Amino acid sequence: MDAEAVRRSYRRWAPVYDASFGAITGAGRRRAVAHVNGRLGSVLEVGVGTGLALPAYAGHLQVTGIDYSDEMLARAQAKVAAQGLAHVRELRQMDARTLDFPDARFDTVVAMYLVSVVPDPERVVAEMARVCRPGGEVIIVGHFARDRGVLSLLERAVAPLANVIGWHSDFEKARVLGCPLLQLEEERVLPPFGMFTFLRMVRRPT
Repeated sequence: MDAEAVRRSYRRWAPVYDASFGAITGAGRRRAVAHVNGRLGSVLEVGVGTGLALPAYAGHLQVTGIDYSDEMLARAQAKVAAQGLAHVRELRQMDARTLDFPDARFDTVVAMYLVSVVPDPERVVAEMARVCRPGGEVIIVGHFARDRGVLSLLERAVAPLANVIGWHSDFEKARVLGCPLLQLEEERVLPPFGMFTFLRMVRRPT
């Protein structure tokens, strides 16, 4: 998917995202945020979308969110204002391939349901690693292609529609595991139906 296809897709999705795809992805979002809440310090959520996770972050964290879609960000900003989410320090429009933050800026970097929808996911993961401090954690939740079975065939059948549906149904997990700065520490299959996977990686020292 190119950047403009992503922008068009999320312009369409923004008004109905919370009630549709947001509902399907709730279990994975809760799992990721529960883990992050057990940590300390600063958090960057890459692809914050409509801000579905923002109310669930613990108050002791300092949360920054970025997203490419202005329409999604507007909804996230409305949630922050309406719910008085003081732990959310900043929401910014930004391309995840070129994060406008210094090296080692955050203690935890999170991307939920993002890597299979962005152009150049390897570069996005490299940027997430760059802005994470050594010893910090990078958390990724997403859908990855199956190797076998009926669902594997379906994933590959709809793959050519990526620009229409807004994500790559045949996205390979190996594409996010190749960053030399990151070491995989935990992998867990998530509901519903094992559609999504939780990955926890630690930022290696340089």
